[in-house]
Amino acid sequence: MSSQRPYLLRALYEWIADNGMTPHVLVDARMPGVRVPAHAVKDGRIVLNIAERAVAKLELGNDSIRFTARFAGVSQSVMVPLEAVIAIYSRETGQGMAMPDEPRTPPAAQADAVEIEQAAETPSGDATETPETPPEPPKRGGHLRIVK
Repeated sequence: MSSQRPYLLRALYEWIADNGMTPHVLVDARMPGVRVPAHAVKDGRIVLNIAERAVAKLELGNDSIRFTARFAGVSQSVMVPLEAVIAIYSRETGQGMAMPDEPRTPPAAQADAVEIEQAAETPSGDATETPETPPEPPKRGGHLRIVK
C-alpha cells in the first residue's frame, strides 16, 4: 500500500487553510534529504510556516514538500521529505496532527520472508514440527505532543 502521510498532510493543510488559520509543519531537520536554512534549525528541528501567503510554489507531493520562502530576507528553496515531517498544526490554535509512523520492512527482511514462506511450503518429512505461534500485532508507535 502507498503511504498515508501525503494524503493526511494535504487534508490537514486544506482544513487549516479553509478555516482561516496558518498551517505550520514541524520537521526533523536531521533526516536525510531535508534542505532548510541551517540558521533556522533549533535542537535538530525546524517549524515552517507553509501558508499560501508565506511561501511561493508550494508543492505538497507524495514524497516531499517543496517551496520557496524568505528567511532573514533571503529567498531560499526548501525541500522536506515527508518522512521528516513530525506534525502539521495551526499556529493560532495548535490543533493538528502528529504524523503516524510508517511501518517499513527493509528489502533484506522482505527477501527473508519470501524464503521462509517458500521453505514452509516444502514438506520437510519431520512429523515432530510444532505449529507456529501467530505473529504479534504491530505495536502502535508515536504519541501526540502539544507543540507550541
